[in-house]
Amino acid sequence: MANALCLMMPVLPGTNLTALAATLAEYQTQINAALTSIGTVHFARFTLLDRSQPNLLPDLSSPVASNTLVIGVITEYDGDFNRYIGDFSAKLGAPFDALLKFVVGGAAIVPVNSHLSAFQAFIKLNDASQHLPNTGLFSAYPMTVQQILAKKPA
Repeated sequence: MANALCLMMPVLPGTNLTALAATLAEYQTQINAALTSIGTVHFARFTLLDRSQPNLLPDLSSPVASNTLVIGVITEYDGDFNRYIGDFSAKLGAPFDALLKFVVGGAAIVPVNSHLSAFQAFIKLNDASQHLPNTGLFSAYPMTVQQILAKKPA
């Protein structure tokens, strides 16, 4: 059965939008490879949001320092939360270390590989899916990622 992660990380005031977007882009290939290797992730996306915009989409045409950005990490995964975050730490340490430089409270948990308990606590605190009213998750199928991949046509 799938579980949800909806991590919302407030970005440090004054962060340059262009630098943050470039960091996200720089690590995207590594993020995709790591999520594939974890083997329990159904879907995942790293999303940059701007609380000052009516549609929450950052205005990249105006790459000024911002006080309203949020990095979202939204995934659906199989299994136990702590094990999943342990996999995040082991496989996605470098991307998280790079992104947490921009995040309120992030410096205290970098490198995430050396601060697993603090990283797990940080994620629980900022995981909207673990806080009411956001605890619902619909899944159209009761299969794990590995069960789905095993049924994949050759």
